[in-house]
This record gives sequence, C-alpha cells and structure tokens, in this order.
Amino acid sequence: MAGTETPSSSLPGSDPVGMQAFAVLLRRMNAEFNRISHEFAQAQGLHLTDVQALIAILDADTADGPMTPGRLRDQLDLTSGAVTACIDRLEKAGHIRRVRALGDRRVVHLHYEEAARAVAGEFFRPLARGTEAARSRFTREELTTVTRFLAELNRELVLLGRRTS
Repeated sequence: MAGTETPSSSLPGSDPVGMQAFAVLLRRMNAEFNRISHEFAQAQGLHLTDVQALIAILDADTADGPMTPGRLRDQLDLTSGAVTACIDRLEKAGHIRRVRALGDRRVVHLHYEEAARAVAGEFFRPLARGTEAARSRFTREELTTVTRFLAELNRELVLLGRRTS
C-alpha cells in the first residue's frame, strides 16, 4: 500500500480529548481508510461501491441472517439496478456468490467467497499489522474503553443515518 509517510501528530486546540481533536483524528482516519479502499478497488478492478458492498457482506450481522440483495440495497442506499450491477461485478470477479435460500428459492443470499477472503487478507495484511502494532501500545483496560467508544460512535452514526434518510 502506498502512502506510508508518517502522519502529522499535531492536533488543533489545546484539549487532546476535546471535540475538535476527535473530529480531526476521525477525519484523518476516515481519509486513510478511504485511500486504502480506493487502492484495493483499483487493484481488483472494482468500483469503490463494490468494496463497500464487500464490506457489508463480510460484516453482515448474523442475527439478521445472510446478506440479501435487498438488505444490501438498503444499507448502501442504491437503486435496485445499481445493486444488481454491483453484485454482478462482484460475482464475475469471484468475490461473492449468490445462493438461493432452501426454504424459499426466490430469496437470494450473498456469500463472500473463500478465495476472495485470501485476496483481501493479503492486501490488508499491512493494515492488520499496523492495527496490531497500535493495539500493543495500550493496556487491555484502555482497549476496552476504545472499543466501547467506537461501538457507541458507530451506534450514533447509524442513528444519524436513520434520521437523515
């Protein structure tokens, strides 16, 4: 992955845990994740939306069952035609497969292919190593707090998305 320069650690303002510092750090992290996602999409001949779809399929809440085209459409806020084109590209590239539900053959489940997991694993291995390096600099208690914060922030983002749609 390109862009391995050391990021600036300077934060605006005088409060390292203030809202401005959080906003800057979250924007920087988001920008880096976007850059990495773009690189993966380009390396795989995919659109960025395809990568977002792969993530949604990979991270689908198992309590809700396997990902379906309808759930994917709702999650990514795409039209039916756009989600069909996205699924077609991902299936053609070997990243996912469609499987008809046993109880209702009209229902299609989307599954991440094992070979695609290996490709993604290889590409994202440097990110995993960097994440582990960062995690290793914190105690278990600190990581518990960070995890709780990220879970709560994700919950708030989901709620915000529901209010704006």
